[in-house]
Amino acid sequence: MNKRLPLKCPSCENQLQVQQLHCEKCETVVTGIYSLPVISQLPIEDQRFILDFVKASGSLKITAQNMKLSYPTVRNILDDIINRINLLDTNE
Repeated sequence: MNKRLPLKCPSCENQLQVQQLHCEKCETVVTGIYSLPVISQLPIEDQRFILDFVKASGSLKITAQNMKLSYPTVRNILDDIINRINLLDTNE
């Protein structure tokens, strides 16, 4: 089972931050308060779309074919993701 990084607090729905990183090899631990990367803050569906889009060499035409959707639909999905990224990026 592939665990997903939680993004929202289960109690209050606030955005979570990374507090600790751990190296399994040498046992080094880095602590602090770090924001999650913008891409990680997007819903999983958006992250999958971005991954598929990059695998298609940034081609909306190929992405549309792979998703079995029309080009305009895929363009709209990408525009929505861009808007969400812009909102997250301005909030940081």
